[in-house]
Amino acid sequence: MGSTSSARASTVGMFTIIITLLGWASVPLFLKHFSHSIDLWTSNGWRYGFSALLWAPVLIVGAFRGKLPPGLFKAAIIPGLVNSAGQVTFVWGHYKIDPGLLTFGLRSQMLFVAVGAYLLFPAERPIIRSKSYLFGLLLLMCGTAVAVLLGEQRVAGAHAFGIILAVSSGMFFACYGMAVRKFMDGVNSVVAFAAISQYTALAMVVLMLVLGRDFGLEAPRLPGDQFALLLISAVIGIALGHVLYYISIARLGVAVSAGVLQLHPFFVALGSYFIFEEVLLPRQWVGGCIAVSGAILMLSVQRRLSVQQQIDDSEVAIAEGESGS
Repeated sequence: MGSTSSARASTVGMFTIIITLLGWASVPLFLKHFSHSIDLWTSNGWRYGFSALLWAPVLIVGAFRGKLPPGLFKAAIIPGLVNSAGQVTFVWGHYKIDPGLLTFGLRSQMLFVAVGAYLLFPAERPIIRSKSYLFGLLLLMCGTAVAVLLGEQRVAGAHAFGIILAVSSGMFFACYGMAVRKFMDGVNSVVAFAAISQYTALAMVVLMLVLGRDFGLEAPRLPGDQFALLLISAVIGIALGHVLYYISIARLGVAVSAGVLQLHPFFVALGSYFIFEEVLLPRQWVGGCIAVSGAILMLSVQRRLSVQQQIDDSEVAIAEGESGS
């Protein structure tokens, strides 16, 4: 029964992570599509505002049952602010460069994760200092540089700014992950994101009202099917996507789930080729493959060494217990 249950969980996990991958790969394509009809502040305001409404029942039900963690909303402030910065730079990038190039630039997130983890979490320093991990990091940096800098278009003006936005969003999303880890340790991931999404939505809506054209009223003036598509993109990318990702992590683990999602830029680039005729040069594809290979190597090294550390700690605890008895 145990093996059958485990196999079923793995099957469900693989299904949900593939759906997550396809859903998140569609988000840059949605954003690029709407970049021609609404401004970025309006796009962010409506998409995150709508998704926050969908997440609100998690908090309402939790509060009604008295099961929300103490200090939840205070703990979510910093992650919410950092996530807001990442969301702005991420969406802004789609108004400057094409989706495929942007998502390859987003792989730089792994570099910032490594630096942040080294500075903030001493227990992970041995992993980050390992030769295999550093080699993966080198592959990631070199591959990303080739993918984003050696395209057909000269890196200048709006194009250069778009690349800066892509890398900046990677940095902010890396900081977001570390902020969640630091400030929301022990909080259920669904509850944590539900709270964070409220702050992010508040920031996005305020920015839309202040900076958006016609206070964000461009969106409801779109044709009905286009406005519905905008809201659907919020469900796919923000509301439903995170739920499926959490399900995948619970059944497959973080390393496998994150490893599958490293295919994200390839799916985006293929979709962008067919929809927006974005063409990446062969050397950019090679660079992207190198970058993703480096990221996967980093994840595998992190998983292997973390498991080994857990085994070592268990053996030490057993030895201490035996000596005490």
